[in-house]
Amino acid sequence: MADSGVKSEDVLGQKWDRCLTDTGLKFVTGASIGLVFTLLFFKKRPWPVTLGGGIGLGMGYANCQHDFQTPYILHGTLKKEGTDETKGS
Repeated sequence: MADSGVKSEDVLGQKWDRCLTDTGLKFVTGASIGLVFTLLFFKKRPWPVTLGGGIGLGMGYANCQHDFQTPYILHGTLKKEGTDETKGS
């Protein structure tokens, strides 16, 4: 990471941004699925929404924990074969 000129706090900031976005998306999706189920099947009881939101939060937390514990995973970046700096001219 030091060779590419990227600061460690920038990498940490990217991880936090990705973590919060992922957790928020999973929470909203889980709560939405719970809302659909409560409107269709459970006579407007609140527990399916709570359960769906909780499952979404748990999945987001697990993904964040994995992201912070494995520091050398490249997220969404592809490296082309001809761009290696060690090959020289």
